[in-house]
Amino acid sequence: MNTAITVGSKIRITILRQADPKGRSYWETYEIPYKDKLNVISALMEIRKNPVTAEGKDTTPPSWEAACLEEVCGSCTMNINGMIRQACTALIEEVADLVGDTYMLTLEPMKKFPVVRDLVVDRSKMFDNLIKMSAWVPIDGSYDLGMAAPQDDHVRQLRYALSRCMTCGCCMEACPQVNDKSPFIGPAALAQALLFNLHPVGQTLREDRFDQMTGESGITGCGNAQNCVKVCPKGVPLTRAIAQLNRDTTVYRIRKWLGLA
Repeated sequence: MNTAITVGSKIRITILRQADPKGRSYWETYEIPYKDKLNVISALMEIRKNPVTAEGKDTTPPSWEAACLEEVCGSCTMNINGMIRQACTALIEEVADLVGDTYMLTLEPMKKFPVVRDLVVDRSKMFDNLIKMSAWVPIDGSYDLGMAAPQDDHVRQLRYALSRCMTCGCCMEACPQVNDKSPFIGPAALAQALLFNLHPVGQTLREDRFDQMTGESGITGCGNAQNCVKVCPKGVPLTRAIAQLNRDTTVYRIRKWLGLA
């Protein structure tokens, strides 16, 4: 992409807006002066200062979510020029198309989640999926449980990589199997199930997780498109997790059939 900046450069941002969950969607375009190293969130804040469209029409400031502004919380996920990613780390020079002296940018909310307002979506189903998968370590009380069981370093490294998930929804948005016609639970919850299956204490709920994973919404819904691992901003090894869970659930079902589980 040609990122050479000329005098008088500007940023033209087109946003798909929606006033409320039941409202109709519509497009609005804004223009702001170019600033070096501006990210998408900062550009939206510039629009908020003076919410006037490129045609000169007064409007309401667009809504979006953001918290940490350092790609940790996962709340600012949106479609940016057709690619799902975090807005806080999306620099205008890197994600926009340069046409003449104008950076062109299109922002849309995620399509796999209900829209709350403008670029804000309801990601509740991701957290509901974590509940379905019993994605926690069961500890009764906060007293000292003593030294934790030793772990193989390779397992520790995998658990750390899986723990980096911030429930941002990028993998769900990119997965073709996550849609209104499929009950598939999605890659994020599956990876978190493996994370807690590998935990010495979390293993006590392994069978509950396996029963959920081998159900209608479980791992058989994965079509191996591998879009999830390509868009994950934290590099979570989602396809590796799903591959391991495929093996683990197969062994579990065989053992259960033989009456050994």
